[in-house]
Amino acid sequence: MDFTLSTDQRRYRDEARRYAEQRLAPSYRAREEKGFVEPEVRREMGELGLIAPELPASLGGRDCDRVTTGILAEEIARGDFSVSYLQIVGSLVGQILAGNAEPEIAAEWVPKICSGEEIVGIGLTEPHAGSDAGMPRLRARRDGDDYVLSGIKSLSFCNEAAAVVVFARTGDQEVRGKGISAFLVPLHLDGVTREPYPDMGTKAVGRGAVHLDQVRIPANHLLGAEGKGFTQVMQGFDFSRALIGLQCVGIAQITVDETWHYVSEREAFDKPLSKFQGVSFPLAEAETLLSAARLLCYQTLSLKDQGLPHTAQAAMCKWWAPKTAFDVIQNCLLLHGQYGYRTDLPVEQRLRDVLGLQIGDGTAQIMKLIIAREKLGRAKAP
Repeated sequence: MDFTLSTDQRRYRDEARRYAEQRLAPSYRAREEKGFVEPEVRREMGELGLIAPELPASLGGRDCDRVTTGILAEEIARGDFSVSYLQIVGSLVGQILAGNAEPEIAAEWVPKICSGEEIVGIGLTEPHAGSDAGMPRLRARRDGDDYVLSGIKSLSFCNEAAAVVVFARTGDQEVRGKGISAFLVPLHLDGVTREPYPDMGTKAVGRGAVHLDQVRIPANHLLGAEGKGFTQVMQGFDFSRALIGLQCVGIAQITVDETWHYVSEREAFDKPLSKFQGVSFPLAEAETLLSAARLLCYQTLSLKDQGLPHTAQAAMCKWWAPKTAFDVIQNCLLLHGQYGYRTDLPVEQRLRDVLGLQIGDGTAQIMKLIIAREKLGRAKAP
């Protein structure tokens, strides 16, 4: 398997890295303090083709392969981890709409996602349940030409999103993962209220909850077949899990790059810190771990491009890359000494930001369960 980057992939990578270094990194701290990503940043990324480039050109994408999308996710995360969520959410929701929405709905919303004009969030989990996404309390009932929704969903970009894809129970039977349908819900409608969460990291992502109180949407906002949303739409999460892995690799890699430079310049006991094995060897280990995580994510995305099974590999990406990235950044913080602990440098912010992905979008325990079931089958797995 050859992951030598093509000419187009190198061009996309270099353009994304320049944008991340020049436009995003200098305002990383400021975005955290403001608590949102500027709309002009979204639009700039859209113009550069940095949001969901794997989607069809007919819907505003660039017809790129998924590996290219992953490369961009890593590069943008080097500049601002929160901004890279635009890519992760854009690709996940964009493909859900492109593959499951009515053509007129997809044509209305997917180009807005790719251009950065609007954000469409994903509302899978609920505050009461967390990982138990297969038992939603959000209800959707058919009423003539409409559906009426009532319940609560958690999502990223809660304050900025123009719409959200939600999963709601439409069946009468309370069976985990059954009788669940997916809907696109515009968030300007009557009955919608937003509740921000006071998270410790990724504050510019603006996580929160949307409360839907008898919100009425047209029936054509149903995504896929009624009662089949959970199984149809959940398949897209394999793709986004590999992107999340590369997002985490990106923020860890830039921290390692900076730490190599720091320890080569900082002196103790009359020589650079890098001369001490206890300093350079952990960084060498970090380079090895990040290279392995990157290749695992590339493999997963390549399998997706080929239409081959990749569920187990995607779950490996999702549990291992965030943990590895957190461990690597924590060690880099310690190697910076007091400077790492201070807020002058972005290391402590990166540590807080990357920690959240050991929780969100599927915990390590859930990912390991998926891997076990892929290897053993449900009958013999936990």
